[in-house]
Amino acid sequence: MQSVLSRSLNIGRSVPMRQIASIAALPDTHQMLQKTCRDFANAELSPNAAKFDREHLYPAQQIKQMGELGVMSVAIPEELGGGTGLDYLAYAIAMEEISRGCASAGVIMSVNNSLYLGPLLGFGNAAQKEAFITPYTTGERVGCFALSEPGNGSDAGAASTVATEKGDHYVLNGTKAWITNGFEAGAAVVFATTNKQLKHKGISAFIVPKGLKGFSLGKKEDKLGIRGSSTCQLIFEDCEIPKDSMLGEPGFGFKIAMQTLDAGRIGIAGQALGIGQAALELAVDYAQKRQAFGKPISKLQSIQQKIADMSLAMESARLLTWRAAWLKDNKQAYTKEAAMAKLAASEAATLCSHQCIQILGGMGYVADMPAERHYRDARITEIYEGTSEIQRLVIAGSILKEYAS
Repeated sequence: MQSVLSRSLNIGRSVPMRQIASIAALPDTHQMLQKTCRDFANAELSPNAAKFDREHLYPAQQIKQMGELGVMSVAIPEELGGGTGLDYLAYAIAMEEISRGCASAGVIMSVNNSLYLGPLLGFGNAAQKEAFITPYTTGERVGCFALSEPGNGSDAGAASTVATEKGDHYVLNGTKAWITNGFEAGAAVVFATTNKQLKHKGISAFIVPKGLKGFSLGKKEDKLGIRGSSTCQLIFEDCEIPKDSMLGEPGFGFKIAMQTLDAGRIGIAGQALGIGQAALELAVDYAQKRQAFGKPISKLQSIQQKIADMSLAMESARLLTWRAAWLKDNKQAYTKEAAMAKLAASEAATLCSHQCIQILGGMGYVADMPAERHYRDARITEIYEGTSEIQRLVIAGSILKEYAS
């Protein structure tokens, strides 16, 4: 079944580098995508985002609508049943527009696209793709990505979850932590050690459906932000999984995880851009309407300086994000660029949401206005899928390697 977007858009063309300078310079395909996602976000997400946040409510109806729209499987080929078949630049644009309306919907979309469908598309066999990609493109089901553990997050190579080979199956034991979509996910991409002697080269990846004996969930985390998405632990206690659950080859898990996170950082950069853009638009609108000293506060230089700083951070981060997506689409190395995009966009979101509250003053501090929600939602973008500190290590390591060669 084709999504709304795949029926409407002329897909398959590579976007020239010169066309990623602005929305207006993008091909018609991407401009239409941006408008479609913005219209949907304005109609279905923005009016409900406060309720999702306040009630910690998973936006099931809207996620299903996003599946029908095609944004729950943006870069998945159409032949896999429901995939939209667009590029990663389109994905970054869609992520920003959806997250501008609701950051919780944005991260649900990001995890399903980047962290769940991504490794399955790249490393799954035909049977795995049929069973675990096709049903997850429509928004009826979502997947999750289980790498982090209670004792390690940034140190992804220190997996204490183990998969022990026993006859025709593996036995999983361990706990995964901070798993976005964990409560709703129908399946998880799980990383576990299959050979302790090989350290990170002994980590393998598995696709594990929910409902297996020995697979249970921890409590939902009560979070600062993105409250419409669930976060919980996945607990494996003598959970038997067939050998054909493995993604790729034994010991490929760390490689799969790192490649997946590179792509995921483009998605999170898009989410951060959406949060930051929402905060910027709110601040500008308020500044033009709020009167002080006999004139709109937008006439005050101190307010103008804040708006200039916010806009500069956003435009810079957006171009970095689009460049990283363009490099991925053109099969060029993009690890450093994805880290730059994620770092710049997450810090731009934090800056914009902070300054938005400052411009709104007391109105920014109360839940009647979305400014405080943007502030809370922005904070996580500097933490998950690689902290800002990890991004700086990735960037510096890449640059030092380039100069050494």
